[in-house]
Amino acid sequence: MNKTIAQPSDRSFSLIFLFAGTLFISATLMFVVQPMFGKLLLPLLGGTPAVWNTCMVFYQILLFLGYLYAHFLAVNQAKHRQIQIHVAVLLVSLIALPIALPEGATPPTESNPTLWLIWTLFIAIGLPFFVVSTTAPLLQKWFANVGHHTSHDPYYLYAASNAGSLLALLSYPFLLEPNIGLADQRLFWSICYVVLILLIVGCGLILWRSQTQDQAATPSVEEEFHLAELELGTKLHWLVLAFVPSSLLLGLTNFISTDIASVPLLWIIPLTLYLLSFVLVFSKWAHKIHPVMVNAQPAVLLPFIAYSFINPAVLPYWLDLSLHLLAFFLAIMVCHGELAKMRPHTRHLTDFYLIMSFGGMLGGMFNTFVAPFIFNAVYEYPLMIVAALLLRPGFFQQKWALQPLFPFVLLMVGLLVYALSDNLSAYLDSIGVILIMLAGLTYAFRSQPLSLGLLTGIILLFTGGLHSLLSNTLFQERTFFGVFSVRESILSDENNRPEKYHELFHGTTKHGAQRLQPQHVTTPLTYYSRPGPMGQLFKVFDNQDDHWQIGSVGLGAGALACYAKPTQHWRFYEIDPLVIEIAQNPAYFSYLERCAPKAEMVVGDARLSLTKEKDASFDLLILDAFSSDSVPTHLLTQEAIQLYFAKLKPDGILAFHITNRHLALKKVLADHAKQLKLAALIQEFKPQQNIPLVVATDWVVMARNEAVLQPLQQSRLGNWQKLPLYFDMKPWTDDFTNIIGIWK
Repeated sequence: MNKTIAQPSDRSFSLIFLFAGTLFISATLMFVVQPMFGKLLLPLLGGTPAVWNTCMVFYQILLFLGYLYAHFLAVNQAKHRQIQIHVAVLLVSLIALPIALPEGATPPTESNPTLWLIWTLFIAIGLPFFVVSTTAPLLQKWFANVGHHTSHDPYYLYAASNAGSLLALLSYPFLLEPNIGLADQRLFWSICYVVLILLIVGCGLILWRSQTQDQAATPSVEEEFHLAELELGTKLHWLVLAFVPSSLLLGLTNFISTDIASVPLLWIIPLTLYLLSFVLVFSKWAHKIHPVMVNAQPAVLLPFIAYSFINPAVLPYWLDLSLHLLAFFLAIMVCHGELAKMRPHTRHLTDFYLIMSFGGMLGGMFNTFVAPFIFNAVYEYPLMIVAALLLRPGFFQQKWALQPLFPFVLLMVGLLVYALSDNLSAYLDSIGVILIMLAGLTYAFRSQPLSLGLLTGIILLFTGGLHSLLSNTLFQERTFFGVFSVRESILSDENNRPEKYHELFHGTTKHGAQRLQPQHVTTPLTYYSRPGPMGQLFKVFDNQDDHWQIGSVGLGAGALACYAKPTQHWRFYEIDPLVIEIAQNPAYFSYLERCAPKAEMVVGDARLSLTKEKDASFDLLILDAFSSDSVPTHLLTQEAIQLYFAKLKPDGILAFHITNRHLALKKVLADHAKQLKLAALIQEFKPQQNIPLVVATDWVVMARNEAVLQPLQQSRLGNWQKLPLYFDMKPWTDDFTNIIGIWK
């Protein structure tokens, strides 16, 4: 005879307040430590989005292990024994306080640092994070047995948990980071963690004293259904419904950081929407919200595909970003809504959360450990867009036989057109119109998930292939640090004749270009042009730089090397070995081969590498790591500036390339110049003539005294000005940086 729990009678709000409050604080600590430790680790790995994604996978792994532990306790141990074991684990976790990076943590320079990063996270915060990850399922299971009148359905507490996560994630960049240094953040987190342990112990005491007993009763037909053993198909459905949103989360994060705007602040937006979806689908309004999301998803699909994939150049980046985020939110709301609808009886509560966390972990691992090795771009993102459409309600209730027919015919027609056409570029407008019409046709299949998903997949396949064909990509490869590509483009030369040239891209950010005509092949272009600030600097000091020791942080295509003289010594610091391979390959770029074949290459984070150099060894140090990319803030702190000047000779010059679409980096440097009493000039260069591949660029030069920079300011080669003073800046240090404060 099955047992069922007797009707509970406790209606006190204090019980809900204690359990919900403990879950809220636990989730808050979990999602404060994530960006906090991400910020601690970013300096070691160049500020790349992959650091955040790898951290996310670590958190998902620990979350799964925490849920597995909670499931083991709930299934195999009596209530009193659960409390005893968990209190012991809580006490052991205190040895990790206060949380900090391990001594001497240094990433590998010649191999992918993913495993090193995960191991470092495990050593630093593994135990405390494991404890906070156990809280949601374990305390909900305990609450199901304390005799409260809502104990039969404790899933609403999961909304409280995710609300804490959401609040923590949003408060970090806007409240904590701008006002509290990293050292104090770690201290406050450790104190709050001790408070959390006390609250968990308090919840355990409530359960210990609970007099609720299982009583024999005849279950209803509905209860018989809920108490039956879970079917394998149900478990797999849960797994996939958790896997796809998790993979989509990391895929979108990587995509917007690589192809839309490489701004670290944007990394938290998809995660915020991800957490918000859990709050909504486990709330009391879920039954009203879910149908709206299901109906809205295919309606948004048309403009999303038409503008964000088929013709993304039409929209400004913020509107393109908004479309991606809206489509992402609708997709995860549908998946998580289906997951919430399928939540089981409390007997299977820990099974449900365990499978859900396992699916989330697998999604993250797919994006971090599988996708970068099988895809040379962020293809997992469109793949999961299609998968999310396949998971719409009704997939398992419909006949599948005829649904793939139209997408299959469309695929064959498209491949036939591609095979028979010699010049697709002549029909671009027609192809674009056809693809947009097909995107509109997807709405007709809104009630057929298989047809909708396959048709969308084929449109994205054709779109991706067309963009690849038109970009004339010579080389593309993906590393931990992003997607790098070399493209061949055409410009009109001085006589209006077409001329080929090569460009280096990191995502959508151009990192250099080279003209291929013999008379132009050694001419530095883009940000490093001779009319620009770098050309002016080398021209002014041409008579005294014959034996300079020059260091450059960031290599790009190697254009700076063409300012080198045979008697100078150049050393480039580059964090990604692939960039060095590209710059040294004459099939792509020949700057290094022609201008500085003996230049040294140092692989690894530049700041770590520079600490090993002798003091007073450089005449010129060039920092070229901030061009509209993920800003490695550790290269801009006061301690970093002091390090650079320690490596410069007394009359040495420090040059910063600060061209950036999103951040006013000059504010940071102006404050450093004021605090450290340095001379500093800025030029926000805009080309006066229409010279091919000479672009607007911003540079700052700094020295210990004004006399060193005076020849540059008096040269009349460019509009060099003193850096303006800013009185709203708090100095950036290794302990404190604030991206929000310099947002344009």
